[in-house]
Amino acid sequence: LFTQRGPFLIQFKKPISVELSCGAGPVHVVLEPDHPLLLECHLGASESPLNVTWLRDGVLLSESQTIRPLSNGSLLILPSSTDGQAPVGVEGGYSCLSTSSTGALTSRALTLHLASLSRFLQDPEPQVVPVGGTARFECYVDGLPTPSITWEKDQAPLPAPTQPLEPSRYISLPNGVLQILGVTKEDEGLYRCLAFNSARKRFSQDASLTVIPGASQESEVVIVAPPRNSTVVMGRPAVMECMAQGEPKPFVSWSRQDVVVLATNLVIPDTRSHHAGVYVCRANKPKTRDFVSSPAELRVLAPPVILQPPEAVSLSRGNTARFVCNSSGDPPPALRWLKNGEPVQSNARVKTQNPGVLLINQLRLDDAGYYQCIAANSLGTACATAKLSVIVREGLPSPPRHVLAIPHSSTSALLTWDPPEHNSDQIIGFSVHYQRTAGSDNMEYQFAVNNDTTELHIKELLPHTAYTFYVVAYSLMGASRPSLPVTVEMLEDVPSASPQLSLLSTSPTDIRVMWLPLSLHLSRGAITRYRIDYRALEQVDHIYSVEVGGNETQVTLKDLKPNQTYQLRIAAGTRAGFSQSSEWASHHTPNLTQVLFAPTELKVRAKMHSLHVTWQPPPNHTQITGYKLSWRELDGEELANEEKPMINERIQQIKLRKRVKHHEVTGLAPDGLYEVKVWAFNKQTEGYPAVWKGRTEKTTDSLPPLPPISVRARANSSTSIWLRWEKPHFSNVRIINYTIRCSPAGIRNASLVSYYTSSSQEILLESLKPFTSYEIAVQSNGADMSGPFSSTVEEPTLPDRPSSPPLDMQLSALDSYSVLVSWRPPLEPNGVILSYWILYTGNISHPDHLWIHLTHDGSVNSAEVQGLMSGMRYYFKMGACTEVGVGPYSPVKDVLTPPKKYGVYLDIHAVTGIIVGVCVGLLCILLCMCVSFRNGKTRYKSVFPPKAFNDKRAAVKSLPKLYSNFDSFKDLLDVTSIWNETWVNNNTQSRSVCASVCVSEADVADVRY
Repeated sequence: LFTQRGPFLIQFKKPISVELSCGAGPVHVVLEPDHPLLLECHLGASESPLNVTWLRDGVLLSESQTIRPLSNGSLLILPSSTDGQAPVGVEGGYSCLSTSSTGALTSRALTLHLASLSRFLQDPEPQVVPVGGTARFECYVDGLPTPSITWEKDQAPLPAPTQPLEPSRYISLPNGVLQILGVTKEDEGLYRCLAFNSARKRFSQDASLTVIPGASQESEVVIVAPPRNSTVVMGRPAVMECMAQGEPKPFVSWSRQDVVVLATNLVIPDTRSHHAGVYVCRANKPKTRDFVSSPAELRVLAPPVILQPPEAVSLSRGNTARFVCNSSGDPPPALRWLKNGEPVQSNARVKTQNPGVLLINQLRLDDAGYYQCIAANSLGTACATAKLSVIVREGLPSPPRHVLAIPHSSTSALLTWDPPEHNSDQIIGFSVHYQRTAGSDNMEYQFAVNNDTTELHIKELLPHTAYTFYVVAYSLMGASRPSLPVTVEMLEDVPSASPQLSLLSTSPTDIRVMWLPLSLHLSRGAITRYRIDYRALEQVDHIYSVEVGGNETQVTLKDLKPNQTYQLRIAAGTRAGFSQSSEWASHHTPNLTQVLFAPTELKVRAKMHSLHVTWQPPPNHTQITGYKLSWRELDGEELANEEKPMINERIQQIKLRKRVKHHEVTGLAPDGLYEVKVWAFNKQTEGYPAVWKGRTEKTTDSLPPLPPISVRARANSSTSIWLRWEKPHFSNVRIINYTIRCSPAGIRNASLVSYYTSSSQEILLESLKPFTSYEIAVQSNGADMSGPFSSTVEEPTLPDRPSSPPLDMQLSALDSYSVLVSWRPPLEPNGVILSYWILYTGNISHPDHLWIHLTHDGSVNSAEVQGLMSGMRYYFKMGACTEVGVGPYSPVKDVLTPPKKYGVYLDIHAVTGIIVGVCVGLLCILLCMCVSFRNGKTRYKSVFPPKAFNDKRAAVKSLPKLYSNFDSFKDLLDVTSIWNETWVNNNTQSRSVCASVCVSEADVADVRY
């Protein structure tokens, strides 16, 4: 790389390239001599960038001799100026801004440092060590890049071990420590530290090592160099040193979470987050149980990392966009959002929730662009990008027309409008939006109305407050553009409270009545007058009244009676009328002789953090000994009409000498409401006080109030949650009330986000859904502005009975005796479904307790009901049950079981069984016949000789006798058959003989019967 410097052409080495993107990457870079730095802007946008702009510490960067923007959008930074000296004004945080047709993107910040090496902040010190002991030198130097440290003895490198495998007795640690183990006489000399990096090289001062004869007697174990608590940046080395001495030489080990490492020094070359923790060094005396230990904590700092980047979305106009960004780092990084490279401005539509959630309600075309989540801590920044596209479909309705708001009362208004000019027949509904006009971060409220109405009566508005309204039309295709906004101021009302009175007497015959003006929230209009009523306690029926203008804050009642008790009250009035009068306050006028009058001409000059109080002595100042002055801060609630008791812990009081007539009260909060009293005293009594109430000055930057702290949520029932919080410990403005934001967890529909207002530090959120987790945050509201929301707390409501029955119950008859019941879980279970109850009966007129009740596990969606009767109609209904109880039952459905059929219906399995059975039976019969034939053939021949059968008649006549020799008629038939066969075989000469002689089975049957 060459660059022109006057008449000379200077050559540099190849530039070091660093990419700036919105992803992970280095957060620090060092500009080293002779090494130019090339910063490249790659933000990963889908469109080609039209322009790339470079910034340093947030300020637009201009070209100079050492900083040169290139045509491809990169930035070249040279390591030296024209005179060869280090460049001036190049250090800082660099970032690039890339602009395209869609929007703009900014990169993470990269901090640029010049290479440097400081002088030694710690030089090694002389050491005196006995022979065999351990010597330790330490030096410290700071520099960028991190300097390398080596040691020299007598201005030469340290001696190397004499044997190749012998461990070195010289241990040089990265943190600048040199340990010499087993010191010998040859180790004596001068030692110095050498530190160097790309900037330069430095030598420390010399330190001598003196070796003395060592004592051989046994000694206790001592840790001479204990470990120190360390904080390192992730990726850099960490060194935990532990050097122990004793005789005999102790064993040193390290432990952390039950992991033990045998080492004198613990070195972690590349430190990570999981290395953080407490490490314990332990030195044991050999062959004993004696040991000493020393703990040290290692903290690992980590630059920000985006764990959950926001996701790109494309949504129709009028929807809600929700971006979520989670990060980690140590210290915990702070998150902020950018749109097209500029900070996101919170308003009624755009809200930032903690931690890392950005909500954009009622999307408009100008909301489209690049949104970036920036996480930053002391070590650097990280970012992530998401693109938001707003889709506008064809055929959307045009915006509603002629929006008009008419106040009906001090708290309600009628809003009317006309349907859109185009595509009004496709409208399915409208949404009405309104918010307070004054203020920069007011809540926007919205209502949804049907398409058959063009007006809405809006209630619960604040009197004498300006509101801005607009209307959006919706069709099935999406939302229209918002209508033209209209602003209207609500009517005045009578004040909701009366001022707080402060009474004192400057003489025995008068009473000075003082009060503070009401706040805008309580006045509900312009205060035009005050009315003070008073009466003597002895004549309560005689009431006197005095009216003063609305700008007055005190009045003196004169010509009263001394030593008399009076009662007073006050009412504030607007054009709408007077408020309710305050409670009667009593005051006793002083006695002419015994009273010490209040100091006169009490004046207080308020500053931002102090009050300068001056006064003049009372008329009877000769009777006083001195003055007492007290002050206290008043709460916002103490402006109400009722007198609040003083809290002694908050009152500060001092005594002043008689000659003192001024005092400076310091240490106060800006825009704080304070009460100051000054009164005279003597040895016998104390006089009446002169009282002042007012505010300290506001801060010049008008910061919003801080969010509440200690936000706690607790489920009260299935539809309510108790929410409690505390005031911020310090606030530069007075907190008027609080706004509570509540929405189901992970909600993406802005219409389901609810807002509540509370003047106290607790609220019961009601009308919630059972068994639903809600995200809740609280916001502090000042008189003129609102602060950010607190951290979000998440709390689920308690479970309840299901509010809807199981869906789509279906009945199917499986056969004459069973029915299959199927269903889907209820739409609103309000808890975990533990079981389903199935009720059925054959008589629909039966009450529920007579129905047959079946219970099935909540994880199933079907069940078979058995044991029914055939040809009968059954009626079914069912409900779901949580831990609280059973919900409503589904509509009754009926099913008819089919009648029983007596025909023979054989399936393939039955037929197969029958065939197998018949075959087995036939086989058994054949086996029995064979056995019977073999056993009976011989017996038959002996009983029936062939000659006995001369003719058929003789054979037949002999059958009854023959039958008695057989067990059954079947045996007789078998013998008859064998007999005939034998006869035929023996008379083969003539078949006719068989026909006339053989005995047939029929003949035998005749004889049997």
